[in-house]
Amino acid sequence: MTDVLTPEKPKLKRKEYEKELRKLQEDLCRLQDWVKQEGVRVIVIFEGRDAAGKGGTIKALTERVSPRVFRVIALPAPSDREKSQMYMQRYMQHFPAAGEIVIFDRSWYNRAGVEYLMDFCSKEQHQRFLQLAPEAERYIVDGGIKLIKIWLDVGMEEQERRFEARIDDPMRQWKLSPMDVESYSRWYQYSKARDMMLDATDTAHAPWYVVRSDDKKRARLNVIAHILRTLDPGKVKREKVKLPPRSEKGKYDDQASLNGRKFVKEVY
Repeated sequence: MTDVLTPEKPKLKRKEYEKELRKLQEDLCRLQDWVKQEGVRVIVIFEGRDAAGKGGTIKALTERVSPRVFRVIALPAPSDREKSQMYMQRYMQHFPAAGEIVIFDRSWYNRAGVEYLMDFCSKEQHQRFLQLAPEAERYIVDGGIKLIKIWLDVGMEEQERRFEARIDDPMRQWKLSPMDVESYSRWYQYSKARDMMLDATDTAHAPWYVVRSDDKKRARLNVIAHILRTLDPGKVKREKVKLPPRSEKGKYDDQASLNGRKFVKEVY
């Protein structure tokens, strides 16, 4: 761990990235076994600027593990009913049970960012959140949940490059919302809101860890390595699986029995 900005490294080559990612994803599978065996409960929060790479990082983290253990929560804007509830209520219903890792793709920290900057909450509600969040997180941690908070930080020029790449790419256009465009124009306001949030909620029991994400590949690897290092899973002994012989009882031509059924047209 470090609290000092390190010099930028050259962009990671794809071949090297895929090699390292494979190793880390194998470790994530072992982590998954340990979490299930020990009944561990984990929350991982991903926050950061728009286009900082949260989605790609979460995909790299979860693509080789079970969605029953690694649950990703990406909540839409609150409904009128949810707006009338206690602020944390709609997040708490997704908290992990034993043997689960819940990943929040944005979290209750919306109140410290987009809600505050876009006037979706009052200044008093924003200040109240900054005061209460550390206390709420103390209850979460004291209740036995391991809480990991990650802020992905992308530079101004790289964010602009990613936004422009989304404008004309039909496979990325869905990523560019009117809210993203508005956030682009408010770079420095977002920076100040980020710093207010970090000052108020970076605590000993629930610290923030900042990841430089201009190089998306390095960021993904560093995040996964950080999660593994933080949780420090023990070893789980797995019994070797041996497939039994298939029974011939009731044997029949199970492919011929599909004749006359509707098949998907083989276009490819």
